[in-house]
Amino acid sequence: MTHPSPPYGAPPLMPVGPPPAPPLMPVGPPPGPPAPPPGPGVQPPFVAPPTDGARQRRWLALGLAGAALVICCVGGLFAVGGVVVLGNQMVLEEAQGTVTAYLTAVRDRDYAKAYTLLCDSRQDSIDEGQFVDTFERSPTLRSFTVGQPVVDQAITVPATLSYADGRSSAVRYVMAQDGSTGRFEVCGETG
Repeated sequence: MTHPSPPYGAPPLMPVGPPPAPPLMPVGPPPGPPAPPPGPGVQPPFVAPPTDGARQRRWLALGLAGAALVICCVGGLFAVGGVVVLGNQMVLEEAQGTVTAYLTAVRDRDYAKAYTLLCDSRQDSIDEGQFVDTFERSPTLRSFTVGQPVVDQAITVPATLSYADGRSSAVRYVMAQDGSTGRFEVCGETG
């Protein structure tokens, strides 16, 4: 049944009959993934969400960083050890060089130079004139051989001395380091 339209300006007509029914709402659980079927031992499709490998990359990065740290530490220890060994070698070579220069000066009768290679305490106990007289009254040094320095309580440098009269002797020169220059000096002899 259709109602004729009301004239322009007239109030609208009210429908006759019961009001329309509200739309039906679905009954049941909200929409989402389907529930697993009931029964013993049934599990959902995924127990845990799948990973994309981030954990493996993290452990790999930590392992590589740890390995790099160990390599750096070991390399540092080798470097420090190398510096110590090189430093010791330089000290021993300098002590040996000082004894060689001292004996060369004595052999060449350059006693003033030999005297400058003595340590301060030795120079305080004997003046240069007495030092020269000692060598003038002794047999002339013809040749010498300087051995490898020995480090005990002090550094000693062994040498074999050969004199013009045919004698030879083994002498150990005790070395001391000058406090101001750091150079090694002859500070006595045993033998």
